[in-house]
Amino acid sequence: MRKIPAIALIAVAFFIGCTKEKSGPDESTFAFVVYPGAKYLSQVSDLFKQAHKVLKPSEEPPATAVYDTDAPIDDVANYYAQSYGYGKVAADSTNNLSAAKPAAYFRTGDLAGDTKATEEIMKKVGINPDVTKATGSYRAAEIEAKPNRPRVTIQRPYFDPTKSQVVDRTLILMFRQ
Repeated sequence: MRKIPAIALIAVAFFIGCTKEKSGPDESTFAFVVYPGAKYLSQVSDLFKQAHKVLKPSEEPPATAVYDTDAPIDDVANYYAQSYGYGKVAADSTNNLSAAKPAAYFRTGDLAGDTKATEEIMKKVGINPDVTKATGSYRAAEIEAKPNRPRVTIQRPYFDPTKSQVVDRTLILMFRQ
């Protein structure tokens, strides 16, 4: 099962996912749907773009936006699943042992391990967070992309490498695949 970390490890998975051929709609029809009241995190969004340039220097970073909100993760995940037409968010990626992976599902992870795994990438983009402060577990949701909408990863809590602290808010990472 693929694990996506706090902010930095999400970036790694994001870049791995970007290896697919682009066959989506033209830019004018592509839209980020922003959860009501969510705050745009420009520094964190820029980190994802810088990390993409480090990992794939010959490619232009895809459209990426990172937000956070005080809203509970369940509310945010359900908002995106419903706005994408997926209905309910499955409890996990097995969807009650169904053969088909659900388009929207919850998962869990470990902040310490995930953040430690991306420490070198963070250094290459010019930040040196104190990864020892990334402690505890998190709950996340994965929302599959649509032709005119980005893939969405939602996580609470998350580790903010720009401040070297765990933030008890819901992170919303959207990126075009």
